Amino acid sequence: MRLVQLAGPGGRRVGVVEDARLQLLKKHESVWALAQAALADGISLAQAADISGETLGYDAVHAGTSDWHILPAIDHPQEPARCLVSGTGLSHIRSAENRQAMHAAGEQVTDSMRMYQWGVEGGRPAEGTIGVAPEWFYKGTGGNLRGHNQPLEVPAYAEDGGEEPEIAGIYIVDRSGKPRRIGMAPGNEFSDHVFEKKNYLYLAGSKLRTCAIGPELVTDPRFDLVPGEVAIEREGAVIWSRKIRTGQSVMCHSLANLEHHHFKFEAHRRPGDVHVHFFGADAFSFGEGVRLRDGDVMQVNFEGFGRALRNPVRVVGAGQDLVRVEPV
Repeated sequence: MRLVQLAGPGGRRVGVVEDARLQLLKKHESVWALAQAALADGISLAQAADISGETLGYDAVHAGTSDWHILPAIDHPQEPARCLVSGTGLSHIRSAENRQAMHAAGEQVTDSMRMYQWGVEGGRPAEGTIGVAPEWFYKGTGGNLRGHNQPLEVPAYAEDGGEEPEIAGIYIVDRSGKPRRIGMAPGNEFSDHVFEKKNYLYLAGSKLRTCAIGPELVTDPRFDLVPGEVAIEREGAVIWSRKIRTGQSVMCHSLANLEHHHFKFEAHRRPGDVHVHFFGADAFSFGEGVRLRDGDVMQVNFEGFGRALRNPVRVVGAGQDLVRVEPV
C-alpha cells in the first residue's frame, strides 16, 4: 500500500494511491492517526485504512496544479517536535569515496573510510546478534521536514545546499515503547557540503537543514536492491543526473543493524513519537563539482516507491544576522 498525505480545501486527508487516482480515507487525517488506530486495534495499516469513496486525480496533485498539495509523507500532526529526523552516513561505497575525497590529505585513509570499512566487516551481523555501530547524525525535528514540490532552503548562515537522494525508514513507537516500522519513503536529505568539507567535525552542523520525504509512503517495500535516479534541473533543462542504487545488498549495514543502533537509545523509544531515519546516499551532485543555485529543481526517484520527489532550491539570502541571547 502507498499513502500520500494531503492538505487542501477543508483541511487534511490521507490518500491511498491507485494508479492515477488517490482514494481518500474516511476518518484518519494523517498517517500518524492511521498508525495509532492500527496499533490500538491490533490490525495492519491496510486493514485500518477506511476508504471513503472520494477520489482525487493524482496527476494534478503531483504536478502542483490542484487545490490540494502534498505534505511530507509522515509528521506528528499534534506536536511536530515529537518527530525526530536523523540518518546514517557512510552506508554506500560512493558516499564513503566522496567523503574520503573531501577530507583526505594525499593518500591518507580518513576516519570516514575507516568507518565504512568497519561496516563492511561488521555491519551485517548474523540474525539475532548486534553488529558494529554505523555513523549516526541528527537533522532536527519534524519542523525541518518538507513535502513534494516544497522548497528546500539554503539559509543565510549556510555556505551551500545540495541534494542527497536516499530512502528513509518511517517509524512510530507504540504504547509499550516498542519501535514499529510504518514503512519507507523516498527522500532528499539535503545538506551543506561546503561547510562539511572545511572539516569533518562540521558534519553535525551541516546536517541541520530542511529535508524532504515523499510524495508516497510505502508500507511494505522491498529493500534488497532498489534502483533509482537523481537529477538536477536548471531553467527547465537537466544539467546533471545519475543512476543510483540503494537497499541492503549494496549497503555495508543491514537494515536490522541500522534500526538496532538507532533505537537502542532509551530516548528514542518514547511512546507516540515518530522517527524518520535516512539510510544513506549512493551519489550526489556536489561530489562531481555541481553547485546548486536558487531555483534549481532536485528530483529523486526510486523503483517501487511511487512517483518522483521534486523540490526546488530556495536561497534565503546573504548576510546572517547576529543572534543575541539576553538574560531572563
